[in-house]
Amino acid sequence: MKGKRMAALLLSGALTISMLTGCGLDQNAAVATLNGEEITVGVANFAARLEQAGSDDFYVAYYGEDVWSADMFGSGSTLEDSVKERIIETIQDLYTIKLHADEYGAALTEEEKTAIQNASSSFMEANTDKALKAMGATQEIVEEYLELLTIRNKVRAAVMDGADTEVSDEEANTGTYSYVRIDRNNYTDENGKQAEYTEEQKEGLAETVSDFYKEVKDDTLEAAAESYSYTVNTGTFSPDSTSPGEEVLEALRSVKKDGELTDLIETEDSYYILRVDKVTDKEETEKHRETIIEKRRNDLYTETLSGWKEKTEWVLNEKVWAKVKFDNLFTSVLPESETESGNGTETESEAGTEESSETESEAGTEGTEK
Repeated sequence: MKGKRMAALLLSGALTISMLTGCGLDQNAAVATLNGEEITVGVANFAARLEQAGSDDFYVAYYGEDVWSADMFGSGSTLEDSVKERIIETIQDLYTIKLHADEYGAALTEEEKTAIQNASSSFMEANTDKALKAMGATQEIVEEYLELLTIRNKVRAAVMDGADTEVSDEEANTGTYSYVRIDRNNYTDENGKQAEYTEEQKEGLAETVSDFYKEVKDDTLEAAAESYSYTVNTGTFSPDSTSPGEEVLEALRSVKKDGELTDLIETEDSYYILRVDKVTDKEETEKHRETIIEKRRNDLYTETLSGWKEKTEWVLNEKVWAKVKFDNLFTSVLPESETESGNGTETESEAGTEESSETESEAGTEGTEK
């Protein structure tokens, strides 16, 4: 998904970026080898900096200009390192997949090559020279990156088409139910705070729940819930469901007739009063069938790619990859046509470059140096 988002930005030609400062990087240095063949750092650097460029506006606004050097998740790694780790794995995937393009008829057509060239040119034209330099973007690098993404999408689709799409009615079957869940350990006190039941209160709660269940059997779940000020919720259950717990699911699956109640279910944390509305809900069953098929397709692709990677030798040049730094910040600027169209976009554009408003007015859609 992340790769698709990057491709969309490139293909649209709408990502205009202005930058603060920049530094040089030898784009031809080998960042890794794949089966002994050198992979230059240019595409990997561009992919990483493009990811950063698309995130800077948000991250800096909320976390400040030192965001990339911060340990955002308490993992011991900076945000920059976390993003770079994910990007270099994607680069390994892309070049590994390219090795299998011919097997799946995923070679680029002349039409696709032309579209990629045009998209790359649009991206280069939409950004300032300094921004492009900071991203390490050249026509050739942007084209190669787009080619890799396109090949990946074609191979992925071809691999996924080999998945088993036959799903039995039993496997897809999805029922619907209504329920009231009552916490048997905690409650909300008069001040709106969580408090624990005393043992005496728990005994009283057990009696209340038992009376409630009797009233449900005599009337309806909804009517009884209203008189006890309980909330009725709904859910679905299938053979592969894991929530809300095996005890509840076992009770639901034991019902063979629409509209029947289960026994009163008591788990470690809660009481459940459950009614199976439909043992088989046709619409939900078909949705679940599609979910199963899509999972099989994704699993097949993941397993296939993992198998390919296990059979190839990938050696990362840590020293070269360490030279890729998020040592400047980018600001996205909307094209002039969008800033003039209203709907608040002009203010958004101005806000991104307020330190260089004069340059912005002269630069138009080419981006501005901040």
